[in-house]
Amino acid sequence: MKNDINIKNRKAKFEYEILDKYIAGIKLAGTEIKAIREGKASIAESFCEFSNSELFVINMTVQEYSHATYFNHDPKHARKLLLNRKELRKLEKEVKNSGLTIVPLRLFINDRGLAKMQIALAKGKKLYDKRETIKDRESKRKLDRIKKEYK
Repeated sequence: MKNDINIKNRKAKFEYEILDKYIAGIKLAGTEIKAIREGKASIAESFCEFSNSELFVINMTVQEYSHATYFNHDPKHARKLLLNRKELRKLEKEVKNSGLTIVPLRLFINDRGLAKMQIALAKGKKLYDKRETIKDRESKRKLDRIKKEYK
């Protein structure tokens, strides 16, 4: 089975400063995993939230599976993330005490065919940090163009 599913959250690195990364499993229904394998998922506006010491991803969109009958899933419901108890406690403590947030970075299918999500403990960037990021990106592009001309 070819695993070329790699759905990214491109806004995350621009909006947040990434502090720590984790790989989490996702609890999915049968039609949800089939839709993800077709590439019909989006994590662009999604975020993670704790409820009763369990971590859920909110606002993740998995479109309905095209070949399903009335057993299809709800596209935007909260999905449980599966982590070790120790990691969950650490993340919950960080979120409550320091005001950090948990952001999904990418959704992928591993070599065993299971859906996994890379999440990050992140701190929101200020406007001037975002401007700095844009400035760095533009200067890198100019430098690459100049290098390309002289090769």
